[in-house]
Amino acid sequence: MGNNGWTRRRFIQAGLLTTGAAALGVGVTRPTGLWAATPKIKGPIKVGYQAIMSGTLAGYGEFHKMGVTLAMEEINAGGGIAGNKLEVEFRDSTLKAPEAIQNARYFVDSWGADFLGGVDSSGQALALAPVMAELDRILIVTHAATEKLTEEQVFKNGIKQIFRICTPTYQDGNAAAFVAKDLPAATWATISPKYEYGYTCWDMFKNTLTKLKPGVSFTAESWAPFGTTDFRSHINTILDAKPEGLYSTEWAGELITMVRQAGQAGLFKSIKHVMFPVGAAMDVLEGLGADMPDNVWISGRYFFLYPNNSTNNDWVQRFRKRWNHYPAYVSETGYSAMFALKKAVEAAGSKETKAVIQALEGMTMDSPAGQRVFRKEDHQAMYDVPWGLTVASDKYPFKIMGKQILVPAKECFNRPPFEGEGTRPPF
Repeated sequence: MGNNGWTRRRFIQAGLLTTGAAALGVGVTRPTGLWAATPKIKGPIKVGYQAIMSGTLAGYGEFHKMGVTLAMEEINAGGGIAGNKLEVEFRDSTLKAPEAIQNARYFVDSWGADFLGGVDSSGQALALAPVMAELDRILIVTHAATEKLTEEQVFKNGIKQIFRICTPTYQDGNAAAFVAKDLPAATWATISPKYEYGYTCWDMFKNTLTKLKPGVSFTAESWAPFGTTDFRSHINTILDAKPEGLYSTEWAGELITMVRQAGQAGLFKSIKHVMFPVGAAMDVLEGLGADMPDNVWISGRYFFLYPNNSTNNDWVQRFRKRWNHYPAYVSETGYSAMFALKKAVEAAGSKETKAVIQALEGMTMDSPAGQRVFRKEDHQAMYDVPWGLTVASDKYPFKIMGKQILVPAKECFNRPPFEGEGTRPPF
């Protein structure tokens, strides 16, 4: 290098510049640009990303795009992935499995995607797993929460092309029970979605809470079909049962509608202990504003004020500057998925599926949501998300978490081999 004018001083300066650029993102320890490029990797690196971008849940797709686009901009500004440009194409997944499969095939067969990301629906994620094995492309799921994706499709069926970067149903069901065990409520009821997600979370909540708090009982269940706009009959069912606690996995616009109608019916005056596992979603907090009651327990896949450290706080500021918006949890998971791919490709020195799978398995990365570790056994990302009580704040036009309780992922996530003694919490 000396023959080309590269002194030791210039070499060190160049290294600082490249690593400094990489610090735009999080968890990337390898340099980018000149020093990371290898003959094995030819760009661009193409990611096909699908999410709900039409209908009543289209806002989720926009939140996905914000996070992924910001990641793409920062990665490319920092030298790309191993010196190659990152390109992302977005497609509407709707909520139908055939649409998700069609998108995946288009991304790979027609557009030439190296990797896939996104997916909001658990049914779509389960349907995509064998397709990803056939296409031999990695899919990083950023929203769909069913535990069956990682427990059955990855661990049992050996479909190694699937990874999940967001928290699964364990956070919604198991972790909620750890919070509920210390509440002065011995009887619980639910209003939840009438499909697998609602049933699974309620079963997890009941089974775990029963172990943690013997003697607890469950007095009523009311299942609302997807698209419900009138929750009055469901609310009346719960009020008639007179439980001390209400647990509900309603989400998005349906949770907003239910909370408003429940407030009008006086439910929050009658039932003092209420838990919304997806209540910390930004669309819910902003959509309800002052209509969200105080002292309701909420959680999600990520909450923008946790963890309170420079990595997360700086990212929230950059997100706000770019989009004039606070990040939703799918914004964070989409953003971090791009940086997970960057780190894995650069560690593998290749974008070939097999090599990147090996790099992702067991990989640790820093992210706005905190440190993530992808379990080798089932490709589920392990990271911590708090539960908190809603409270008004002068800083925000919506309720935020006041008192927080953190149930570590290692304490509430089901463990491989997923069957038998000691595989489900409490351990």
